[in-house]
Amino acid sequence: MIDGNESSSKVMTAKEAIARFVHDGDCLALGGFVTNRRPYALVWEILRQGRKNLYLEGGSSGGDIDMLIGAGCVTAMSVSYIANSGFTMVCRRFREAVEEGSLLFEDFSIDVHTIAYHGAALGFPYVPIKNMLGSDLAEKWGISEDERKCHPKLPPQKFILQDDPFHPGETLCCVPTPHLDVACIHVQQASPDGTCRIVGPGFQDIDIAMAATHTIVSCEQLVGDEEIRRHPERNSLTGLCVSAVVPLAYGAHPSQCFACYDYDAEFYRRYDSVSRKQADFDAFISDVLHQCTDHDDYLDWIGASTLLGLRVDAGYGYVAGLKRN
Repeated sequence: MIDGNESSSKVMTAKEAIARFVHDGDCLALGGFVTNRRPYALVWEILRQGRKNLYLEGGSSGGDIDMLIGAGCVTAMSVSYIANSGFTMVCRRFREAVEEGSLLFEDFSIDVHTIAYHGAALGFPYVPIKNMLGSDLAEKWGISEDERKCHPKLPPQKFILQDDPFHPGETLCCVPTPHLDVACIHVQQASPDGTCRIVGPGFQDIDIAMAATHTIVSCEQLVGDEEIRRHPERNSLTGLCVSAVVPLAYGAHPSQCFACYDYDAEFYRRYDSVSRKQADFDAFISDVLHQCTDHDDYLDWIGASTLLGLRVDAGYGYVAGLKRN
């Protein structure tokens, strides 16, 4: 039994959380890192509900964002890297959309995204950096100033170069911080009041959760409010920042979730194949959504033997014998 005050519970199903907090035209940020703790189960629900015209923030992103792009859900995105590393070095639906010009795309370096998300969490309108100076990233814009005027969700400029007021003669690159409507992250443990515990690397998850108007958290394990408070030093995010808690075991599959399960190499190999052509991708997504009306169906579709085979080996944090290519 989950203890705690039932009236303060933020526990919902994925269907309820996405329907309530994710809307067409939202600026959406996804947590995790490439093939690590990505909120895939929440993304599948976004696909089921057919959200469109999304503005995505992803930092170092993975196949979950590629699926949203391939399904035609995304108008624009800001990203530093998007891949299923070891299987697809640049996600294929993303690459084709950029090359064909069907996706508005802005490119920043990984460190700049990290700084910008932290600035957003602190409520800053922009962050002054030097990281991109001297590179093409400080000279080339993926989305023009005129195009940006047509999209209120986008900042009017990629950045502004200005003199450092404290060190005359030096230049700063002022990068606007994103205004996030929704952040979706996956964690190992969460309580009904929204307190979250991330085991292992946190990536940008805490910052985007703090910056967003609404944060949806999926979790491997739902634990009681009182239980999670017994060790506050282990907790990563206060429930004050969380709008919905969605219990979803294997909610990051096919990506890995530290101390729980490894990534599903076979799934990534299959996705690498089906994402090469739009028609094959469409058939794959349609087939999964037809067979899997919710996350329980999805787990049945993946299969118990596959999921059990991904459970990490004690003392390693990963599957020692997993075939990784």
